[in-house]
Order: sequence, then C-alpha cells, then structure tokens
Amino acid sequence: MPSHRRERVRELLKRQIGEVIRREIPAEEGGLISVNDVEVAGDLKSARVYVSILGNAEQQRRGMQLLLRYRARIQHLVARAVVLKYTPVLRFVMDDSIVRGNRVIQILDELEKTLPAGE
Repeated sequence: MPSHRRERVRELLKRQIGEVIRREIPAEEGGLISVNDVEVAGDLKSARVYVSILGNAEQQRRGMQLLLRYRARIQHLVARAVVLKYTPVLRFVMDDSIVRGNRVIQILDELEKTLPAGE
C-alpha cells in the first residue's frame, strides 16, 4: 500500500512534469504529450512516467525521442520546482491504455449493433 507521502510526491511530480513538458517540447514537433501517471519507487529515488502522445505515428515516435533526449533537462527543471531530498531519476514509458480503452469501447459498440433489438 503506497504511503501518504509517496502519493503526494507522485501527484506533485505528475503535475510538474506535465508543466515542464508543455513548456519545453512544442506540440508541432512531438505531438501533444500528456502525463497519465507517475509511479514512484519506495525510496523516492526513481520514477516511471507514463505518457501518451496524441498525433500521427511520426509525431508519436518523435515525441518519445524528444522525451528521451531532454530527460535530464526535464528532470533538472522538475528538481528546481519540487523540493525533495533526492530528485527521482525519471524514466519515460509510453502508456497505451487510452488507445486500448478506445478499442474496447469500439468493440462493445460493434457488438451492440450486431445484437437483435430487445436482447
């Protein structure tokens, strides 16, 4: 069970990382990058940042490349805004849960259309 402190740090990092990404990476280059979740290690020294990137396949690929290239800068800017004993080392991971969720909804809609009325 996550501690209350870890949960607060997670939310704070999620908000701040999203702000830094919006300021540092133009949407035209890397698509619209949103931070879906942050998973913080128990010792608060590392964090896995789950992101989704809206845009075409090229923008998604480019967006992930930009995140990896600017990881140290993003981490530095977050460290300046969020005062912690240790700034977590950030690791960006593509989160496809929104795409999978939309696919499930699409399948359910298709099933609903194929069922006879009244069932």
